[in-house]
Amino acid sequence: MPKKTDRERLADLEARQRMMAEEVEKTRRALRGKCAEIVTDLPVEDLTEREFRDLLAAAIRCGGAAAVTALRALPEACTSSQPGTPTNTRSSRRDGPATSMA
Repeated sequence: MPKKTDRERLADLEARQRMMAEEVEKTRRALRGKCAEIVTDLPVEDLTEREFRDLLAAAIRCGGAAAVTALRALPEACTSSQPGTPTNTRSSRRDGPATSMA
């Protein structure tokens, strides 16, 4: 079996690299889909879209374990609400720029 040239070897490696990148993206989408399914079971309508996005971004930024520890440390009055009663009575409309502060 003839030895591959450097160009052929490079082409093979680049093809494998592309395949791996595609596999990573496919797996990332599947994982995010599983997380999205979890959200359908949560009462997220109690939050504005911005609050929900900011909450998730902060939790991801600091890490899941740290976020859970911080949220569990909140007083019980902050974490409980009557079922069906929105905890957020403010309008979801905001005055000012729609850019994230995160």
